[in-house]
Amino acid sequence: MPDFIYLASQSPRRRQLLEQLGVRHSLLLPNEGDDVAEDAEAIEEVLAGELPKDYVERVTGLKLDAAVARRARRDLAQAPILCSDTTVALGRKIFGKPADPADAARMLAELSGNEHRVLTAVALQVGNKRLTALSESRVRFCAMTPPQIDAYVASGEPMGKAGAYGIQGPVAQYVANLNGSYTGIMGLPLFETAQLLRAAGVIKL
Repeated sequence: MPDFIYLASQSPRRRQLLEQLGVRHSLLLPNEGDDVAEDAEAIEEVLAGELPKDYVERVTGLKLDAAVARRARRDLAQAPILCSDTTVALGRKIFGKPADPADAARMLAELSGNEHRVLTAVALQVGNKRLTALSESRVRFCAMTPPQIDAYVASGEPMGKAGAYGIQGPVAQYVANLNGSYTGIMGLPLFETAQLLRAAGVIKL
């Protein structure tokens, strides 16, 4: 077993969380020369009638498929490949990354005063074998005022984040209740991830 894994994610938060486990890793990211299969926006498009759980598991699988092909195409050393994706859901409605500040404000206004779910799927490719896990947490925001939402959106933090927020940032002051995995909400549930890495022999203890 190699002494490192590939992390197929551009998220600095996932990298930081993986470092908490003490797992050596190398980033395996797309570049400008990669083909349309690497189009993240196309991969993350929600299918008609798709449930949040099905969506996040499908997207994670597609991203891992692309990473596996990327490693082979670049003729890189064999090693396990880890991929993860997070989505926010209010009922059956999926909240992806906001398209612009107005979209971010709309999402936050809908989440304000309500409980929502945060689902993070994790997938690990080890040779021809694929191991998967799913973390589901519940978060309830207090009622946020329009000026509070506007100030948070103006900070720029909601952009690029599912549900238009990062739990580790200033929005935490509006989290009235959290039930589940804090690291899962951040983007990489460490309990589930460690279980997969143990099963693959990457983590020994």
